[in-house]
Amino acid sequence: MRTTVGIIGGGPAGLLLARLLHRAGVDCVVLEARTREYVEQRQRAGMLEQGTVDALREAGAAERLVAEGLVHQGIELRFDRERHHIDFPALTGGRTVTIYAQTEIVKDLVALQLADGPPLLFEAAALAVENPQGATPVVRFRHEGRERTLTCDWIAGCDGFHGISRDVFPAGTGRSYAHEYPYSWLGILAEVPPSCDELIYARGERGFALHSMRSPSVSRLYLQVPNGTDADDWPDDRIWDELAARFAIDGDWTLERGPISAKSVTTMRSYVHEPMRHGRLLLAGDAAHIVPPTGAKGLNLAVADVRVLARAFIELHRTGSTQLLDRYSELCLQRVWQATRFSDDMTRMLHAQPNGDAFDDRMQLARLRRITASRHAAAELAVNYSGLPLPL
Repeated sequence: MRTTVGIIGGGPAGLLLARLLHRAGVDCVVLEARTREYVEQRQRAGMLEQGTVDALREAGAAERLVAEGLVHQGIELRFDRERHHIDFPALTGGRTVTIYAQTEIVKDLVALQLADGPPLLFEAAALAVENPQGATPVVRFRHEGRERTLTCDWIAGCDGFHGISRDVFPAGTGRSYAHEYPYSWLGILAEVPPSCDELIYARGERGFALHSMRSPSVSRLYLQVPNGTDADDWPDDRIWDELAARFAIDGDWTLERGPISAKSVTTMRSYVHEPMRHGRLLLAGDAAHIVPPTGAKGLNLAVADVRVLARAFIELHRTGSTQLLDRYSELCLQRVWQATRFSDDMTRMLHAQPNGDAFDDRMQLARLRRITASRHAAAELAVNYSGLPLPL
C-alpha cells in the first residue's frame, strides 16, 4: 500500500485527522489495531472545549453533536458544604463547553470514514515504523493474518500512550517528563438522570468527587480512592453513600441514585514527551502526552494537536511549504504544557493529599476561596477550562 499520510491509530485523534485531510484532498490511510466494536464502545472523556466542537464542525462530523450535545455555561465548585458557580460566558466573552461522549464522536467519525473517506483498516496492528528519517517511511502492520507494509510520505502516530509510535524515537533524541499522583479515580456509569445541570467538582476531607453526565438519562460520577483500589471492593450502595457524603451541602439538593452499569479505576498521571516529531513521524494526542482527568484536557489536547497537524499537512499539499510542519512540535508543546499545568493545579487543589497536613488543607481552601471571590482568578480558571486558543 502507498499513501501520503499514514495514520497509526483509529481513535478520535487519528479519525479526525483523516477527515480533515480527506476534505482537503490529502491522501491518507488509517490503521487501527482493535475491532470496530471495541473502538466504538471504549469509554473515555466527554467534555468538549469550544475549539473541539469547532474542529468537528470543520470536519463535517457535528450533526449529532449539535442535536444531542449538552451545552454547559460553566461548572460548580463545592467545598465547606457551599456551592459556587463559575460562569464561563461571562468570564470568557461567551465561550461554553459541550458534553458529548467520546464514544459517540468515534461512532460519528467511523461512519463518515467508512461511507466516503480514505481507507480505515480495523484489526490492523502496527508492528514497526521503518526509515522514519527517510523520504518514504514505512509502517509494517499485520492485517487479516498476514504482514503488510504501508509506504508513506509522512506518518502520524495517534496510537495512544501504549502504542508503538513513541518507541520509534531513538535513545537520546527525546526526553519525557512524568509525575504519578498518590490517588486514583473510581468511576461509574449510572442509568439515572444527572442530579445537576453542570459538572460538580467537590472537595472535602473525605476526598474529591465529580458529578458529570453522558446524556440526559446517563450520569458519570467519580470518587477519589487510594491507588491499587479494586472496583469490585466497592458495592453499589457503598459508592452512592460515599458520593452523597462528598457532595453534601447546606441547603436543598439531592443526589439521585440508580443502577450502575459500569465501574472502573483510573490511575492519575502527567506525562509529556519532547519533541513530538522525529523525522517524518509526528506524534499526536496520548502518544505524546497524558494529563490527569481533573482538567478535562485529554481529548481536547489531542484534537488541538490534530488541528495543527492537519493545517501543516494541508499547507504542504497546497504550497509545498514545510514551515508549519517544522514548527509542529514547538507549537503544540506550548499548549500542552499550559494544559498540563492547569490539570495539575486543579488536581492538587481538589484532592485530599494522603500525606497532607493542616497547612495543606488550608492552602487548598485558600485557593478555592480566591477563585470564588476574585473575578480575575475565576476568569483564569474559565479560560483554561473552556480551552486556550491554538498557538498559530
